[in-house]
Amino acid sequence: MESLEFFATHPVFTHEGFARSRAGGSPRTVDSLLRKHLERGRIVRVRRGLYVAVPPGAEVETLETDPYLLATHVAEDATVSHHAALQFHGRTYSLWSQVTFFTRRAVRPFRFGATEFVPVKPPSSVALLPDLGGGVELVAVGGGKVRVTTCERALVDVLHTPALGGGWEEIWRSLEMVEFFDLDAVVAYTSAHQTALTAARVGFFLEQHREDLFVEERHLVALEALRPRQARYLDASRGPGRLVNRWQLIVPERVLRRSWEEVA
Repeated sequence: MESLEFFATHPVFTHEGFARSRAGGSPRTVDSLLRKHLERGRIVRVRRGLYVAVPPGAEVETLETDPYLLATHVAEDATVSHHAALQFHGRTYSLWSQVTFFTRRAVRPFRFGATEFVPVKPPSSVALLPDLGGGVELVAVGGGKVRVTTCERALVDVLHTPALGGGWEEIWRSLEMVEFFDLDAVVAYTSAHQTALTAARVGFFLEQHREDLFVEERHLVALEALRPRQARYLDASRGPGRLVNRWQLIVPERVLRRSWEEVA
């Protein structure tokens, strides 16, 4: 495949991907071609081994690249996650210029344009499982495919690591924008995490939204079996709150009452 044809069909690509398109080309030839196209402004180097194509007529200085597509190409297992996954699905209360992504690889955070890209190690309980334990899909976007977690997986992930969801108000308001969850999948992902506190958080959230999300008692019973044996704080800050006995969870009043709704 000729270089310009490759760039036209690969808005984001890796050195390896470009090399594969040059069947029979030597490593030296591949490197030489990439340098030539970089000098002519046809491509931009994001970081080592990762490039974006510059469409004909576009300016490098104002180039806009899909950040989710870019994140997917950072590593072979890179998967858009947490708040960024919900934002990709159009289900966040606030818009962020940060994209988090799961990867087993050792990758440093970086910035491209106005977007900050933050790698996240998957929990050890699912890190070695196929598709990181499930809930990962490929979605066609802008001439490429984005690897991203489903809303069900994102629900579990942001409750497992609230800092990557933006805190309780942002998490609650974002998840409340999702009209439907596959609750069997939510329970399965929660179980795979093997974390009692995460199970309690998920169970509490689902019970609080029982009517809106059509949560069945069997879903809650399955999560209840995974809850902590002793009372735990919903929040790592261990601020004052009220004990919700079913989940062995001490929950701040503002989350119990969703007090942010009172000033919305």
